[in-house]
Amino acid sequence: MSIWQKLFKRNKQKHYNSLDWVGMDIHNHLLPGIDDGSDSVEKSIELIQGLKSLGIHHAIATPHVMQGVHQNTPDTIIDAYNLLKKEIEKQEIEFELGFSAEYMIDDGLEEFIQKDQLCLLPNNHALIEMSYLQESQSIFTIVHQLLEKGIQPILAHPERYNYYHQDFKVYQMLKNAGCQFQLNLLSITRYYGEAVKVVALSLIKSGMYDYVGTDLHHLKHLNALSHLVQKYDTRELLKNNPIKNLDLKEGRKHGKLYAV
Repeated sequence: MSIWQKLFKRNKQKHYNSLDWVGMDIHNHLLPGIDDGSDSVEKSIELIQGLKSLGIHHAIATPHVMQGVHQNTPDTIIDAYNLLKKEIEKQEIEFELGFSAEYMIDDGLEEFIQKDQLCLLPNNHALIEMSYLQESQSIFTIVHQLLEKGIQPILAHPERYNYYHQDFKVYQMLKNAGCQFQLNLLSITRYYGEAVKVVALSLIKSGMYDYVGTDLHHLKHLNALSHLVQKYDTRELLKNNPIKNLDLKEGRKHGKLYAV
């Protein structure tokens, strides 16, 4: 039996319909109207109810911060957070919501770092990403700058950067530089394509993931996640990876600008 067959061995008698083991979703786009995720408070509530149905009752919203596209600041993020938090409380929904951001490695990020203007995850962690079209030449510099500031960088969905697919050693170089990795759960399906799935499984086999996230933007993602948990035992799949979502949940009070 191949590694792929072992990883995706299905039991027709069982449905794995929960992501409760994740503890806290650290990558999603729930905040309304400030990036390419939810476009309204009503849609955000619908997505939150969907996460709850999957077993996730705690999330940190991570809107894009991308120069020239999604020019979010701590102020815009906090405003959107407060708007959504108010509706959660109004509807008496049992859901813990925090806020942080997903930072594109571009010309603006270095300035945010130097001016201490980052919305961080708990325990001084920062979620960063690159373009899918071209590697950010400054990624190792940014990782170094964050670490020097006492901030732990987490690279979002490394499996989705196609330019690394034929150069697997770069992943190990990033890990050796001190960068942590976050898996998009949908990457273990064919949602982003077969090549992404193959690399995600290779990184899983190598035990290189530190966190998982939904990267939830819209109902299509939510539907795909629902199908995912009906087919795959995600907890078992990732058992040899040091997934630390629960550690961040325990430290949620200590992240700069983070709120619950």
